[in-house]
Amino acid sequence: MLFNRESLKLYAITDSKYSLGNENLFFRQVEDALAGGATSLQLREKSLEKSRFLERAQKLKNICQKFKVPLIINDDVDIAKKIDADGVHIGQDDMSIIEAKEILGNKKIIGVSVFNAKEAFEAESRGASYLGVGSIFKTISKPDAKMVKISDLKEICKIVKIPVVAIGGINKDNILKLRNSGVSGVALIRAIFSSRNIKEETEKLRKFVELVL
Repeated sequence: MLFNRESLKLYAITDSKYSLGNENLFFRQVEDALAGGATSLQLREKSLEKSRFLERAQKLKNICQKFKVPLIINDDVDIAKKIDADGVHIGQDDMSIIEAKEILGNKKIIGVSVFNAKEAFEAESRGASYLGVGSIFKTISKPDAKMVKISDLKEICKIVKIPVVAIGGINKDNILKLRNSGVSGVALIRAIFSSRNIKEETEKLRKFVELVL
């Protein structure tokens, strides 16, 4: 799967609570998001048992291939390898970038969460493909998330050459605050998946993203 800065413009991240335990609804929601213009997808399921996570990952891989967008697995490098996902996203307390590369190979996407310029520089030097920076705004998806000022986001974008994705509480009401920040894209959960009409809402969000980048 082709991966570049364009792939990160509108980065959708899953959250099962918006499908209320309905598997068919979950996959329909993802399809609607991709049909609406999401450019990449991350499977993020903190409470799903391993076997169901694996099944869901495999189905999502097929959906992502249909729409020609990368599938990134959150945290679980083993599942990313099992289904031959396009990549993995890891946090500061997860497996190291070097270990992830040893398992997945150098051609896979390795995204890394960072919160400051020091972590950003280190992640880039160790071979990260892109950085996720946030939370930029307050978010109910992760209430205990560390906050990152927009000024710090701009600093990170200046010191690294790899793409930077802003995450955390981003929606239509605040996304324009990211103009001229240097980001390559935004990562969204609630702004996409809480909508009654996900395809239509994603189309609107995509237009806002184009104004930011």
